Amino acid sequence: MIKAYAASEAGGELKPFEYDPGPLGRHEVEIDVEHCGICHSDLSMLNNEWGMSQYPLVPGHEVIGTISKTGDEVSSVSVGDRVGLGWHSGYCLTCPSCLSGDHNLCASAQGTMVGRHGGFAEQVRAHSTSVVVLPDALDIQSAGPLFCGGITVFNPLVQFDVKPTASAAVIGIGGLGHMALQFLRAWGCEVTAFTSTDAKKEEALRMGAHHTINSRDSGAIAAAAGRFDLVLSTVNVKLDWNAYLATLRPRGRLHFVGATLDPLDLSVFPLIGGQRSVSGSPVGSPAVIAQMLEFAARHDIKPVIEVYPFDQVNEAMERLRSGQARYRIVLSN
Repeated sequence: MIKAYAASEAGGELKPFEYDPGPLGRHEVEIDVEHCGICHSDLSMLNNEWGMSQYPLVPGHEVIGTISKTGDEVSSVSVGDRVGLGWHSGYCLTCPSCLSGDHNLCASAQGTMVGRHGGFAEQVRAHSTSVVVLPDALDIQSAGPLFCGGITVFNPLVQFDVKPTASAAVIGIGGLGHMALQFLRAWGCEVTAFTSTDAKKEEALRMGAHHTINSRDSGAIAAAAGRFDLVLSTVNVKLDWNAYLATLRPRGRLHFVGATLDPLDLSVFPLIGGQRSVSGSPVGSPAVIAQMLEFAARHDIKPVIEVYPFDQVNEAMERLRSGQARYRIVLSN
């Protein structure tokens, strides 16, 4: 039996829960959970905001732990390996996306807490292809958020071949944005943070930004016209996207990793005239996650975290819900 924390209904309190995972699959591994980050996606699943939650629901998809069991056909990892597990717990391995290395784009990818129980638990199971061994130099306690927020902001750097000479800006210095600043600075870019609060200005500079712009000051945004090769939006709110589009250089890219629910109101002529692009991306493939982890270890990139014991999971979720977390929350067994 696996001991976990589960909600029995949408928006419900997380309570102790046990379940029988059944026999270990031939290609599966079982991970003893040491730490698990909390992401806003956990709240969305808890509240069934996306209409795909199944109850009882065990959230958690930023898992750090040690492999305790492996299936008969597993050869990529071994018992005793310290690994991480992110949004996906398995892939079909036969579609064109999987066969080309873009596992994260697999239409049949299995969510770690979608249709299965996630990492708010003592153990969690996953297909061996979806777990990634951690570099020895990586800080273990803070590594969990790299498997969701971290890879989400790192993946575009690889997918769009962002140059170290690029001028890049980040909208929103929160759970995603504070990691984006660190990655972009280490990547070699000139980095600007768009932030709406003076309190975060100094923090943004400490975390890697060379410059800051007040996102509530339309004049300051207008003054940045034609300045950036990449503008990375990490927010989930509606903004004046045409104003940010104007800050791009020719061939520049406005890229979304924050899931704003409102339709994008964009003028086409600035896109055509400057050959600019608008795009979005999800988390990365296992190969890119491994690349990100090595990069993070090499440059000592760490999410800024608050730590709670697992038995305070509801207090931790409320901290996230209130918007007061600085900047990610990690549960520790």
